[in-house]
Amino acid sequence: MKGYRRYIAVWIAAGIVLAAAGAVILKAIPKKEQVNRIIYIPKTMDADNDFWTQLIEGVEMAAKENKMEVTVVAPESEEDYSRQNELIEWAIEQEPDAILLSPARYSETTEYAKKIADEGIPLILIDSAVDEDVAEAIIATNNIRLGEVAGKFMKQFVTEDSKIAIIGHVKDSSTAIEREAGLRKGVGEYEDRIVDVVFCDSDYDKAYNQMIGLIEKYPDINLVAGLNEYSAVGAARAIKDRNLSSKIKVIGIDSSLEEIQLLEEGIFEGIVIQNPFKMGYMGVEVAAKILNGDKVLKNIDSDCELITKGNVYTEENQKLLFPFKEE
Repeated sequence: MKGYRRYIAVWIAAGIVLAAAGAVILKAIPKKEQVNRIIYIPKTMDADNDFWTQLIEGVEMAAKENKMEVTVVAPESEEDYSRQNELIEWAIEQEPDAILLSPARYSETTEYAKKIADEGIPLILIDSAVDEDVAEAIIATNNIRLGEVAGKFMKQFVTEDSKIAIIGHVKDSSTAIEREAGLRKGVGEYEDRIVDVVFCDSDYDKAYNQMIGLIEKYPDINLVAGLNEYSAVGAARAIKDRNLSSKIKVIGIDSSLEEIQLLEEGIFEGIVIQNPFKMGYMGVEVAAKILNGDKVLKNIDSDCELITKGNVYTEENQKLLFPFKEE
């Protein structure tokens, strides 16, 4: 009997030792890091549009560096704000740690952006704004200044007989409204030379056909501004096909590979570029700071730059035109 009790005591002691050792081992194993989940909803995920592909690349790279899990969902086209609103509601249901949003409409998106804030989910707006103060931060180009830079550049080509046309992207989007206002400010006293403003719904073919229509309606038109990649490229393609580059000067906004090629060919006189990669990257960086409890600036300007045939090959501008991309 004594031997049996001694046997039990040995096993109990061994169990205590093993339990203590197990506790030490468990303490030594680092706890799994909490991974913040974020959702980004751009206006579109058009693989043919360099602006959105670069912006999404910036989001994804920053998410990787900040060890965040990122999901990107978007409508097929920029003008489909109803679909974007549906995606906002879906994103809220996923209960992410933060939502990044590029609003498709200045007013029609507001109600849905407010729903994000009402759920206590940090909201960071990228590229565009809404008409109420609902976001923790906004990272965007100063679009009025962007348009003004284009307008001031255009102003040097204005003559007493000039007729100016503007091809915008999506009517009632904050970017279209602000860029047009900036361009009008930039051309200054020549604002009355603006004969028409049309909107292509961010569609290359529609912008192309609108440019053909403008040429037919105003045979002596000599200046055109395209307010985003779709509108600028569509207009430039039409002018190139009609062999009118010596007669009609085009100023564009954004910096796709095709825009750069059209600039080199002399179809564009200049393009005012944004930095979409930087916008996306900074959006995630700001989200990370907010989730860490740090204070952030409310409005962050990602800046813009005028690119002409004369400065396109400078080292600084080449870095802006072809941002670093991690393979």
